Amino acid sequence: MTKRENLDLLLKRIREIVNSHLRRDEKLRSVCRLLRENFPHYNWVGFYLAEGNELVLGPFEGEPTQHIRIPFGRGVCGRAAKTKETVVVQDVSKETNYLACSPKVKSEIVVPIMKNGKFIGELDIDSHKLSAFTVKDREFLEKVCEIISDIL
Repeated sequence: MTKRENLDLLLKRIREIVNSHLRRDEKLRSVCRLLRENFPHYNWVGFYLAEGNELVLGPFEGEPTQHIRIPFGRGVCGRAAKTKETVVVQDVSKETNYLACSPKVKSEIVVPIMKNGKFIGELDIDSHKLSAFTVKDREFLEKVCEIISDIL
């Protein structure tokens, strides 16, 4: 199976999860697990949901984080919420506005989830590898977030 076919299969599985009879949080956690299991460089995968001008930690897979609430604009997650654009940080040690979750984290990608033009949440992925995220990761994760927007 080619990499493209594998990504298409994963998107199909994510659609199946979204359309399943699971509760919303179970669906989100299942998507986190699926991503973490299929991408060795996705060490922490989680959702933050918008509540006012704050992000609130939702379902995730990986080590616990102390960042339960993040104001828009603060850290990489807060920046993605404020700009409503995907943020890729290939080396978090060079980031001035970075909220460290773990000393193991070397790079991060945060993809906003939009619904009817409104920011409603985001998908946050940390990696223990430097420069872990490619254009293909970004494109794939943006499609994942489009699918997820249907249940938020």
